Amino acid sequence: MADKAQIQEAIKVQGEVVRKLKSEKASKEQIDEEVSKLLQLKAQIGGDDGKHQFVLKTAKGTRDYNPKQMAIREKVFNTILGCFKRHGAETIDTPVFELKETLTGKYGEDSKLIYDLKDQGGELLSLRYDLTVPFARYLAMNKITNIKRYHIAKVYRRDNPAMTRGRYREFYQCDFDIAGQYDAMIPDAECLKIVYEILSELDIGDFRIKVNDRRILDGMFAVCGVPDDKFRTICSTVDKLDKMPWEEVRKEMVSEKGLSEEAADQIGEYVSLQGGMELAERLLQDQKMSQSKQACAGLTDIKLLFSYLQLFQVTDKVVFDLSLARGLDYYTGIIYEGVLTQAGIAAEAQNGSGAEESVSVGSVAGGGRYDGLVGMFDPKGRKVPCVGVSIGIERIFSIMEQKAEASAQRVRTTEVQVMVVSAQKNLLEERLKLLTELWNAGIKAEVIYKKNPKLLSQLQYCEDSGIPLVAILGEQELKDGVVKLRAVATREEADISRADLIAEIKRRTSEA
Repeated sequence: MADKAQIQEAIKVQGEVVRKLKSEKASKEQIDEEVSKLLQLKAQIGGDDGKHQFVLKTAKGTRDYNPKQMAIREKVFNTILGCFKRHGAETIDTPVFELKETLTGKYGEDSKLIYDLKDQGGELLSLRYDLTVPFARYLAMNKITNIKRYHIAKVYRRDNPAMTRGRYREFYQCDFDIAGQYDAMIPDAECLKIVYEILSELDIGDFRIKVNDRRILDGMFAVCGVPDDKFRTICSTVDKLDKMPWEEVRKEMVSEKGLSEEAADQIGEYVSLQGGMELAERLLQDQKMSQSKQACAGLTDIKLLFSYLQLFQVTDKVVFDLSLARGLDYYTGIIYEGVLTQAGIAAEAQNGSGAEESVSVGSVAGGGRYDGLVGMFDPKGRKVPCVGVSIGIERIFSIMEQKAEASAQRVRTTEVQVMVVSAQKNLLEERLKLLTELWNAGIKAEVIYKKNPKLLSQLQYCEDSGIPLVAILGEQELKDGVVKLRAVATREEADISRADLIAEIKRRTSEA
């Protein structure tokens, strides 16, 4: 068994690696990766009975969610859903996989992150990378030229996962899009209003919404001397400015992308600019920028956008930022991104006794105008102008989860309003009868699944689960035609007649 001896030796070495990382307080991802290698080595040896041992773990870049985490997620989803519905959107659904050719050539340099499925005989398929391209395919296929829709569903990316920052290989996107021929910047302004409303309502810290326009970027590249065939690739590099300092971005432009140093330096002067309507006005007078028709059209629209944003009362959080690029190929006009400011994250961390210092999420929403995407799928090339926004639910959830852990506040994982309990033995039938009455009246209720549970253990279950009310049945209560209703928080009890019980429970739960 030389092989077995070699594997055991490898297990020993790998065990040391894991212990060393733990003692050095290495990152969770690094430790998890090495632990995963250790488990795989152990699995090769198998159990004592010679059977192959199965490694119990989730796939890289994925995770399970426990009931407490799901309760927090549901709260976030409901906030987002409520906002989308308030703005008059309807919903659709599309398959989780698409024909490979549907997704090819839509994402620029990010195309390498698409999950291709094994050929199952006949169709080459890929898992969807986002919800926007399938939406455009849906519009073209069904000849729809006018819709305001939201779509909340999972998407897949072969990304390098950074779990603590809310970056996964399988994750939810929450999209809101307006398709149709409308007057300039009115739908675009509404999309920004939606980002503002959701981030404000979720209360996850201070945020900014950065705005730019692809036409301004392309015009800027042109007047700075970037060759036409390098526009998209330079755009992808500029998009890294939120993750890398300018020096590194400049180096990538010059060394890797072959841009001249002079052109890179001119771009550097522009991408450092931030402001509002006044910056757009200033750039319209700029000697270089004013030479580009494209840039002037974009700047004129930015001015119009800011006038609508003033009416929507959101300009306090919106900033016109020339460094914003968004790497996807399909954007044609306005682009925007909602980011949590470091100050906001730091403040949250202090409030939570420093528990959130590890959370650095950055972008939590993004979108823009993509007027040409539907035309790519239409046989006659008919265009349907579209603008939309995607909320980064996983990144938001990372913060909400850590906030919940930092605060001592209990997160309820069920919505049970009443627990039906018995004070004596042999009352299971009576408990089940009352439980049925409550269910039939639409009241959320439950019992312990035992014939003769102890009263104390039933009350303790209510305390632990956060159930607000207890309906107590005893022989005396049954004789008197009443139910003893107990408020768990105050431990106050009152006898309520059976006829009035449902109305009393509804009154108390509506007040809570």
